[in-house]
Amino acid sequence: MASLVAAPRLSASGTHRKPARRRSARITHMAILGGGRGGKALLKIFAQDPLVRIVGLAEIKSRTLGTRLAKQLGVPVTHDYREILRMKDADLIIDVTGNPDVWKTLQNIRKPSAAIIGGASAKFMWRLIDAQIRATTEMARTLARYQSLFRRYVKEEAESAVDEERTRIACEIHDGLVQTLVGVNFKMERCEHMIRKEPAHCVDLLHDVKNLLKHGIQEARQVVFNLRPGQYDQLDLLSALSNYLEAYKKQHRVHVDFSHTGNAARLHPKTKVFVFRIIQEALQNSAKHARASAVSVQLTIDHDTLSGVIRDDGIGFDVQAVSRNPDKWDHFGLRGIKERVRLLGGAVSWQSPGGTGTAVTVQIPLGGKERSRNGKNH
Repeated sequence: MASLVAAPRLSASGTHRKPARRRSARITHMAILGGGRGGKALLKIFAQDPLVRIVGLAEIKSRTLGTRLAKQLGVPVTHDYREILRMKDADLIIDVTGNPDVWKTLQNIRKPSAAIIGGASAKFMWRLIDAQIRATTEMARTLARYQSLFRRYVKEEAESAVDEERTRIACEIHDGLVQTLVGVNFKMERCEHMIRKEPAHCVDLLHDVKNLLKHGIQEARQVVFNLRPGQYDQLDLLSALSNYLEAYKKQHRVHVDFSHTGNAARLHPKTKVFVFRIIQEALQNSAKHARASAVSVQLTIDHDTLSGVIRDDGIGFDVQAVSRNPDKWDHFGLRGIKERVRLLGGAVSWQSPGGTGTAVTVQIPLGGKERSRNGKNH
């Protein structure tokens, strides 16, 4: 089989000739006859072509779509199409006037230096270009509409997340701090009525009030911590989780096991905040629904991935049924976890075999993807 690679050419003297340099692309100088819809379509598409230069537009009417666009683009406009025909630098003349007399005149012109397109060919060309422009415009409108819908969705999701967080905080304050303060008020009222008759008993009541106030202060601090753990300022995720899990253990009276491997200091601040919130949300869901006696949190940070497993020994739930029901999906707090994981570019799954507890598994990519997603290198 013969080789497809051409051998170098030899000159008449037998020496090798250097291959000729490729010529740069030649610019076509175009002139347009007609400034209506056809002229506008041609101007709009060819004005953006680096290999085409529009040297003139001929149109009898002074206020058409094409003449307005030509003036915006700086294209010379004339009322007499014969001036276009006399131009020496026009390589291509396209007639979209739709005037049979103009096309007849063009057919009788002998101008070897210029190609002339008109009649049905020109009409087909500008209609094809006009259809392309319309399709592009419709695509842009559709894209803008979807972008608007997406922004609305993100806004609604953010507002929903804020409402969920407010509701959770309100429940914490109502079930904890408010009840403590109600107890303090009740004991102080009893102490007021008994201070003269049973002063010794009042001392005991004041001692109880003191303990309740200490407990209330601790609960108030816990609410503040849940809103914004102090370790965020130092970006110490593991210390923040340790403190939170210790408070969770005391508040819900469950056994808590926390294990971790890897270096959390290299994580981006946004990743740390989201991981903390994910674990916090998963444990809050367990406290509300699982009736668990023990929970565990396992965190593994390697070069490329952060993996987390939050597990409890509670009653579990039907993952498939909940995932098909939007109301239950929100009620079980799964939406917030999934959205935070999605914003980190990761994946989350739930495993809950009947009656044997629930495990939430999170996988979040790190490294270059995390740097580009969260902004600055770290």
